[in-house]
Amino acid sequence: MSAKKFIVELDAGERALLGALISKGKAPAKVILKARILLKADIAEGGPGWLDAQILEALDTNLTMVSRVRETFVTKGLDAVLTRKKRETPPVPAIFDGEAQAKLTALACSEPPPGHARWTIRLLAEHVVERQIVAAAHFNTVGRALKKTSSNRT
Repeated sequence: MSAKKFIVELDAGERALLGALISKGKAPAKVILKARILLKADIAEGGPGWLDAQILEALDTNLTMVSRVRETFVTKGLDAVLTRKKRETPPVPAIFDGEAQAKLTALACSEPPPGHARWTIRLLAEHVVERQIVAAAHFNTVGRALKKTSSNRT
């Protein structure tokens, strides 16, 4: 077996924190598993210093998980191992920003086009595209945008 590239050495404070996390049992299962991996992989004084094969067998996990936990701990620290990275941007940018939202609300509050008794969500979706408020909009998106502002007419 080759020499380990990422060696886990915990200090007493980190070891106590991980031990408390495991003993309380209130954390998610994946966080507890990562804490157990770090405690078993610890080669500092007082740590068991288990090999990856021993950790795999004892904790019933896979080699990738053990490797990633070791690497993340060594490169980014204990907090990075125990907490999930937050997204910097939303998965899909919002179609209706502040200005477009205001125009949509004003349109929904205006008189409906001739031949219609009231605005429907589908009709609003067509008109926001026609008036070039947004490039394209699904009627569900329009409905969600209006629901947030409570501007629906009765």
